[in-house]
Amino acid sequence: MIRTLVVDDDFRVSRIHCDYVSRVQGYEVVGEAATVADALQATSDLRPDLLLLDIFLPDGSGLDVLRRLTGDAGGARPDAIMITADRDIASVRTAMKLGAVGYLVKPFGAADLAERLTSYRELQHRVDTLGETTDTEQADVDALFSAVRPPAVPRVPAKGHSAPTLALVQQALRAAHGDLSAAEAAELTGVSRATAQRYLSYLVKEGMVRLILRYGATGRPEHRYRIAS
Repeated sequence: MIRTLVVDDDFRVSRIHCDYVSRVQGYEVVGEAATVADALQATSDLRPDLLLLDIFLPDGSGLDVLRRLTGDAGGARPDAIMITADRDIASVRTAMKLGAVGYLVKPFGAADLAERLTSYRELQHRVDTLGETTDTEQADVDALFSAVRPPAVPRVPAKGHSAPTLALVQQALRAAHGDLSAAEAAELTGVSRATAQRYLSYLVKEGMVRLILRYGATGRPEHRYRIAS
């Protein structure tokens, strides 16, 4: 069983998330926490395998929990899936840098969380299957790194593309609740305009993003992009 700690300052939301987790095969909820301090103490006491971690907490940020646990030399840090209403791209990037294995934006349904949890369980199964093998094949490494990749992020065969940057561009589009230009996407994600344009064009080609032509009074139409429904 994957021992899971739910961290959320709203006890009603926490109860709902606990219920969601309990429905997924192979998981058990071992505790709940509502603050940074409680989350750190519960992690120390309960030794969970996975945190479902909100960012907005009364005494700090869920990202602070990750930072503290990462710097703790007292033992292995549990993995974390961020479950939060924070749509800020900076938070997404920070969570990725701190090693979060997922980022799920509220509100979401049981099926959305179950999808992430199932992917994470499959990742653990792959790790267990490989065991202590030291001579790992590239295919095994690729499988491990893709196991918790959201299904909305396509595999990128084209040279010069990366899944993390692709995820950032998609998250920027979702957070916009509308359409963005390549320049706006670049500003939100911290990449160059040319890079943003290249990833947006790729997502259009994959059918995940819709290109919108906005015509002005004169000149060429402006290219804008929206998540495909």
